Amino acid sequence: MARVYLSLGSNIRRDANIRSGLAALRAAFGPLTCSRVYASAAVGFDGPAFYNLAVGLDTDRPVEALVPVFRAIEREHGRTSADRGFTSRTLDIDLLLYDDLVVNADGLELPRGEITRQAFVLGPLAEIAGDRRHPVLGETFAALWAGFGPGRDSLEAVALAED
Repeated sequence: MARVYLSLGSNIRRDANIRSGLAALRAAFGPLTCSRVYASAAVGFDGPAFYNLAVGLDTDRPVEALVPVFRAIEREHGRTSADRGFTSRTLDIDLLLYDDLVVNADGLELPRGEITRQAFVLGPLAEIAGDRRHPVLGETFAALWAGFGPGRDSLEAVALAED
């Protein structure tokens, strides 16, 4: 079994899409370990604030079989190929880690670079995987988060609205 970590985000119908995205991931993979949900400003464009969280799961699927599953879940939530890049989105699922695999080929980057650059990725990841070590840097995610710079205070924990 591989331990996988994801980043989920939404800034369109945030509550509903995060809840539904988590339900789809549970249906596909079983039990999930989830961080709290955090609100953070859009990065790279002017748009509504995002809700973001980190998710851990275990799977027997090979890494190359995961991204198509995540893209299918995104499409089920109204995401299109035009929604890539710096734009609002219904649901964004990014593969952050697959065990300690290090790869940068065929559009797959593991560990994902945003882990060390974006508070909305590293903060939630450190919450659920603080004792794990970054496969390249060797530092724990808790230590990386403790040393994170100015964006650290940009996260605000929020509760999802009830349906």
